[in-house]
Amino acid sequence: QVQLVESGGGLVQAGGSLRLSCAASGSIFSINSIGWYRQAPGTQRELVASISRGGNTNYADSVKGRFTISRDNAKNTVQLQMNSLKPEDTAVYYCRACSVIIGTSACNDWGRGTQVTVSS
Repeated sequence: QVQLVESGGGLVQAGGSLRLSCAASGSIFSINSIGWYRQAPGTQRELVASISRGGNTNYADSVKGRFTISRDNAKNTVQLQMNSLKPEDTAVYYCRACSVIIGTSACNDWGRGTQVTVSS
């Protein structure tokens, strides 16, 4: 099992920047990818960006060119740099780990989330 703790959320004005961090612990050797998701009130949780063990990245169309996902293997963290923030980016941001155990992939490990609020 992998434990994930998010940090870095807060209140920022439109056009500003925030940097989120997701710290992983536990069975980190089994992690195949980590993704950042977000959920605004009344909406479904959606993928924002993900990064694989091999360094491949994937972004939602709504954040391409504004958000950058990266990882620090030495610190077992994954960061989400968010620039040019918009009010519609307001949500609780979660990280999720997908792990491979005995050849089976599972994406069951979530953090508790960090609130990002962008004021207009």
